[in-house]
Amino acid sequence: MGFEHNYKVYSLHNFKKIPQIEKYLTKEQIFDIEIVGNILPFKANNYVVDQLINWDNVPNDPIFILTFPQKDMLKPEHYKMMRKAILNEATKSEIKRLANKIRLELNPHPAGQEHNVPEVEGHKLTGIQHKYDQTMLFFPTQGQTCHAYCTFCFRWPQFTGMEELKFAMKETELMIKYLKQNPQITDVLFTGGDPMVMSAKRLRAYIEAILNEVPTVQNIRIGTKSLTYWPYRYLTDKDSQDILDLFKMVSDSGVHLAIMAHFNHVNELQTEAVEDAISAIRKTGAQIRTQSPLLAHINDDPDVWRDMWKRQVELGCVPYYFFMARDTGAKEYFAVSLEDAWEIFRTAYQQVSGLARTVRGPSMSAGPGKIHMLGVTEINGEPVYMLRFLQGRNADWVHRPFFAKYDPKATWIDELEPAFGEKQFFFEKEYAMK
Repeated sequence: MGFEHNYKVYSLHNFKKIPQIEKYLTKEQIFDIEIVGNILPFKANNYVVDQLINWDNVPNDPIFILTFPQKDMLKPEHYKMMRKAILNEATKSEIKRLANKIRLELNPHPAGQEHNVPEVEGHKLTGIQHKYDQTMLFFPTQGQTCHAYCTFCFRWPQFTGMEELKFAMKETELMIKYLKQNPQITDVLFTGGDPMVMSAKRLRAYIEAILNEVPTVQNIRIGTKSLTYWPYRYLTDKDSQDILDLFKMVSDSGVHLAIMAHFNHVNELQTEAVEDAISAIRKTGAQIRTQSPLLAHINDDPDVWRDMWKRQVELGCVPYYFFMARDTGAKEYFAVSLEDAWEIFRTAYQQVSGLARTVRGPSMSAGPGKIHMLGVTEINGEPVYMLRFLQGRNADWVHRPFFAKYDPKATWIDELEPAFGEKQFFFEKEYAMK
């Protein structure tokens, strides 16, 4: 019997009905999903369950961990609080209040995202982030969900119903006005959530407004996990052809269209559906660039990255970013030290051809900018980390090397101290004033 292409969602209210859940998980494991899933967002679908997860390898299967909440993703005290509430048959409103209390302790806006929101004519553009001169992020209201949720997601507040933590904007008028007032913006990145949950008609309305009214925009990017979680978006959905026609229209207009595809494991690239979807997108003239964070329990193995980059190049994609996991949500569960990340990256990098060496990392998307961990070196007998900015709030910071004290446990820039007796990194005083 073939796979049913009709999209079916699984979440807290119905995941226990998945046949594989009862067959492969213990009652305790099922209860853990319920406990954690009441705090961190949880959604899977029939493609993930039936074609991506290797249930014979559960609970260690990487795609299972990527999509189904795990007990250790919560701090023990948070786990105990929610477990007690559920066992005591707390009401839905009581559970929600407890969940929100815990969520606020999980750094819901890492890297100061709320400070990236601009204004135009006195209106705060809550659906826009503008951190780097050339690139503007746009969060269309209709794109604030995904075909499935990643357990590591750094934008998890988008999906928890905590309205004050969302980034979204319904209207295009103010966005267009802001772009016109800022002609240095050449790239608009549609993000979310996942813009590819939108209808082709809605996405076209946004894109055509930019193409028709803002000639300074040269590149449109779409950040999406749809090629992993629902490749049928480009194959059998009712408006799949309309989506492909829209992509071709953008390419034919002379504006570059880049699909920023999130792949976290080579296993996501093995199905016939993802091969066909990638091929269909590439035929429109769009380019597919790939990126992922480094994640303990999922891809903290150089062989996984080597194989993933090779497979991406084989399919015509361009490896782009190797990120450090953001300091939010279940960060402690997924965190890998900077030194281990560098070793994983360079070991994998050494084993691929130049076509895959377009990838950059390890990179931290921190408050001051994208900080590249170049590696461990020794200067005057002192081991140090060498770093540089790939992007910065101040463009003058970009590609300026700087050094941090060696710390084998550090996982993020704010855990590092300047080397050579310096009191601050070169950018800190200016960054504090921004």
